[in-house]
Amino acid sequence: MKTWNQLFIRHGWLLVEEAENQFNCEFETENNLQFLFECLGRAEIPYVYHQRVLTLLENAIEEESWIESIDYPSRGRGEGLWFQPGLADPKVQELDLYISGVVRQLNRLGFYTTGSCDGHDRRAPYVMLTKECQIEMLNDVFLALDIRRVHCREHRNYYLFKFPQSKNGLLDVAEKMGQIDESWLGNDVDLLKEQLFCKLVEELLMIPGESGNEYKVRQFTIDKLSPLVDYLTIDHAGNVLAEKTYRGGNGPTILLNAHLDIVCELEKNRKIVKNGPIWSSSKGILGADDRAGIAIILWVMEQLLHSPFSGKVKVIFTVEEENGLVGARRVDDYFLWGTDAAVVVDRRGSGDIVTSCGGYISFCHPEYGSFFEKVAYREGLSSWATTAGGSSDTRIWAEHGIQSVNLSAGYRNEHTDDEQLDVFACYQTVKLLNGIFKTGNELRSLVRKIKRKQPASRQWKKAQ
Repeated sequence: MKTWNQLFIRHGWLLVEEAENQFNCEFETENNLQFLFECLGRAEIPYVYHQRVLTLLENAIEEESWIESIDYPSRGRGEGLWFQPGLADPKVQELDLYISGVVRQLNRLGFYTTGSCDGHDRRAPYVMLTKECQIEMLNDVFLALDIRRVHCREHRNYYLFKFPQSKNGLLDVAEKMGQIDESWLGNDVDLLKEQLFCKLVEELLMIPGESGNEYKVRQFTIDKLSPLVDYLTIDHAGNVLAEKTYRGGNGPTILLNAHLDIVCELEKNRKIVKNGPIWSSSKGILGADDRAGIAIILWVMEQLLHSPFSGKVKVIFTVEEENGLVGARRVDDYFLWGTDAAVVVDRRGSGDIVTSCGGYISFCHPEYGSFFEKVAYREGLSSWATTAGGSSDTRIWAEHGIQSVNLSAGYRNEHTDDEQLDVFACYQTVKLLNGIFKTGNELRSLVRKIKRKQPASRQWKKAQ
């Protein structure tokens, strides 16, 4: 189920979400607002519009129902009537239904269009852009958003961009483009990606969900993960379990894990205070333990779609970790079968590779922890080192005989009103995990080597 904000972005309206179901309409044209009000009327959605603020009095409907409300037989036939060079305000009702969001986002970002077509399921969708557009910059935007195989051809008076996506895929493209802030343009691809990652972190930090009440954050992760995996379910305990096989699955099977719950509920009307890369909460906890870990895993899963990794990835987002690893303890054994290695992202600070609980309960063979140090060095990431840590879901996976580590997620002073998150350190963990997946075959060989070391293996299990 999409939110109203998602539906508006995907279908071409430029509104600013100020609160749940409440939108500032200052940047939308009167023509497009009138069309929106007509569509809300057809969908029988009650609303209040006062002083350029739109308040929806019911939650969002299914996207299929919304599409029925915004479509009509002649839609898309009058597109050429609105275009003027440099004009960023196309009329939504005159654009093809499935490409309207893409067109509005392109124009919002300064890539002005002269025409478009959603393909009508008969041909490739396309947009035509003015010759003044900075094509290299637009290509960087597509790369940062992992929008692949968009083909550009230069004509005498315009650029033609063809999309490989289906009609419904265009809606996803529009939603992705809606994440880009105009002020980010001109940065290189890596910096754009880092800014998009920070936006994901911020979204997660605003979602409530103390132990036992993880519904909203669980639904958020499901919405993000579903298009990225082959299999996804919620188990009997409420944990999210997902799995994806990449490029034949000949490499290792790696488990990625973070927990859904926060230690106590977020304060009402709190704000995220940003002092450069250091974020905190205006009151109460920030919730970075472990929303930062969730963001890292979701981001890495999206990057894996276009990586050379060959193997299998399992994802477990657990409930009630803060209540004593409750969710992890209740994961059915069958889902862990065949797992070679586990990576938990739930450690304070930066640069820690936790390989034991207090130095007396081992999570892995020493060579497994050292492997992460070596990959960090290769990736140019300084100060990553193995260390002892506290209890976490890592302990449960190790009890199943899985080589496991717990990585820093960038937060500190967790469980207190002084909690902070270093988003730069958080993103370094993304880079480390990307490096781990680039060396999948090496990791598989290491795990096999450790299994052959029977005496060392027995000592490791005995230490548990």
